Amino acid sequence: MTAEILRWVTEPLSPEVEAALRRVAACPDVARIAVMPDVHLAGDVCVGSVIATHQTLLPGAIGGDIGCGVATVRFDGDASWLDDRHRAAHVLAGIGRAVPAIRHRSRDAPALPAHLEDQPLSHPRLRALAVGTGRLELGTLGRGNHFVELQTDDHDRLWLMVHSGSRAIGQAIRDHHEARAAPVGTLAGLDVRSPDGLAYVADLAWALAYADENRRALLAAVSAVLAEAAGVAPDPTSTVTCHHNFARAEVHDGTTYWVHRKGAISAALDEPGLIPGSMGTASYHVAGRGHGPALCSSSHGAGRRFSRGAARRQISAGSVEKQLVGVWFDHRLVDGLRDEAPAAYRDIGRVMQAQRELTRIVCKVRPRLVYKGV
Repeated sequence: MTAEILRWVTEPLSPEVEAALRRVAACPDVARIAVMPDVHLAGDVCVGSVIATHQTLLPGAIGGDIGCGVATVRFDGDASWLDDRHRAAHVLAGIGRAVPAIRHRSRDAPALPAHLEDQPLSHPRLRALAVGTGRLELGTLGRGNHFVELQTDDHDRLWLMVHSGSRAIGQAIRDHHEARAAPVGTLAGLDVRSPDGLAYVADLAWALAYADENRRALLAAVSAVLAEAAGVAPDPTSTVTCHHNFARAEVHDGTTYWVHRKGAISAALDEPGLIPGSMGTASYHVAGRGHGPALCSSSHGAGRRFSRGAARRQISAGSVEKQLVGVWFDHRLVDGLRDEAPAAYRDIGRVMQAQRELTRIVCKVRPRLVYKGV
């Protein structure tokens, strides 16, 4: 039987997206699919898909950047100092020194937290990668849509938001287990009760913990830059962090499913969440409404309107400059940011309207300074 597909979208979906969703719905053991308003093509499983199975784990329905997500914290001062071009430039340069895009130099790399070292991964190759590359990449950003952003709310309070995940180790975990998976329709899957399935569950948990530590390291590094440059300190009680590429066992309508979220966040009743827009548009702090038909989920962001290739063809460097008026960024990187321009993404306001059943808005923040790895 083909699984039911329910949609919360801003506009009719393209034939390509519909076809991709139908292929997944026809896979054995897929029971339910919820489509978020930021849905777009990305391999065999669309970003913005929430897929429930009974006992099959689908690595492709999580993606390679396991645990990718967003974290935020508020500071004890306002953001008026960001009006000064020289102070903003000083902060932007400081973030660039404190937050590598790819990896730390070996002498600067932090040690893995004890709870990650004490919970070994399932295969010697993965364990070696964790203590090698994993250590070098802890507290690093990555490229693409990952970012560090200073934001202000309606009361001119200063917020920091970061977007990153498990970096290379998440990709390695996905590839390792997908190679051991069996065909499940057009996808590859693992029976959660099998030794391989149990190993994947354990490695998923490790990658989620690593991704969370990575974001917390980014928050700490940027907080140190802001303390030196502006004399502001973070309020730890305001911290929110959430994953948007993961799977876990959940009960919905009395049935236990393995719920896979690829580019979607959990939005259980009153659960805090974060939904970023784009470099030049608002982001939202939300609380989940626990909407059962959507598998208690919501979008993870605005969602791409154009693929990266199409954005580079259609959006000029000059257009990026115009779209980012009022936002401090490194203008030397403008050509490399064309595929991350606000015009490459959907209207975040329409996305939030499309999922008003799924989340309620707690706070709206707007970008003032953006750092990205290019």
